[in-house]
Amino acid sequence: MARSALLNVMVAAVMKAGRSLSRDFGEVENLQVSIKGPGDFVSAADKKAEKILIEELSKARPGYGFLAEESGISEGTDATHRWIIDPLDGTTNFLHGIPIFGVSLALEREGQIVAGVIFNPVMNELYVAERGGGAFMNDRRLRVAARNTLADAVIATGIPHLGRPRHDDFTRKLNRVMLEVAGVRRNGAAALDLAWVAAGRFDGYWEDAIHPWDMAAGILLVREAGGFVSDLSGGDKMFETGGICVGNEIIQRRLLATLAGR
Repeated sequence: MARSALLNVMVAAVMKAGRSLSRDFGEVENLQVSIKGPGDFVSAADKKAEKILIEELSKARPGYGFLAEESGISEGTDATHRWIIDPLDGTTNFLHGIPIFGVSLALEREGQIVAGVIFNPVMNELYVAERGGGAFMNDRRLRVAARNTLADAVIATGIPHLGRPRHDDFTRKLNRVMLEVAGVRRNGAAALDLAWVAAGRFDGYWEDAIHPWDMAAGILLVREAGGFVSDLSGGDKMFETGGICVGNEIIQRRLLATLAGR
C-alpha cells in the first residue's frame, strides 16, 4: 500500500519503539519493574518506548498534543490534533514472556480518530489504518470476518483482574456469551484484540473499563476493515464509558444484545 506522509511518520515512530521493546523482551528477567497498582505493572521498557514515541512524533509534528498512558495529557500549540499513545499494550504478557503485546498509536483530529497504527514486534505484524483509506496488516488489505451467527463465532474479551471493578458484572456477561458462541478468548492486549477483529481472526470483541489509549487505533482499524464499533449501550461514547463492542454488522449487534441479556 502507498502510505501518506502522516502514516509514514507514525509507522517510523511505532517501529522504533517496537524495536526497543523487542530488545527488552529478550531480557525480561533483568527489567526494572515498579508496581503501578494492584495487578497492573509498569516496566522500564514501557517508559522507554513512550519516550521514544513522544520524541519522534514531536520532531515530526511539533505542535501536536499527547494523551499517553504513562505521562498523561500534554497540551500542544495545535489544539486540533492529539496523539493517543499506548507504548506497551499487554504489559503483563510482556513481563511474563508471553509474545502477545504491542505498541498502539492513534491521531485524533478535532475529536475524530483519523489514523491508527498497532505493531506487535515479536510477531512482526504492523497494522495501519487511515480514515477513508482502509485497514492493512503488513500491506495486506484487511476485512472483518463474514460469519453471521454467534454459534460459529470466536469472541475476544478482557477479564477484569485484581484491582479492577465490575467482576460480578463481567461474570454475568461472560455466562451469557459462553452459552451462545463457539469460543471465548482472552489475549491480554486490547489493541491486538481489536486488530485481530479487523484481520478476521476474531469475529467480535467486547470489554469494559478500558482507556482511550487501549482502543483508539483499534477502533479505526475495525471500522476501516468494514466492522462496527459501539460502546456497550450501542452508542458512540467508548472513550467516555470505557466500554466497547465490535464485530461485523450482524455479530456486533447480536453480541450487544447477548451482553444486555436480550
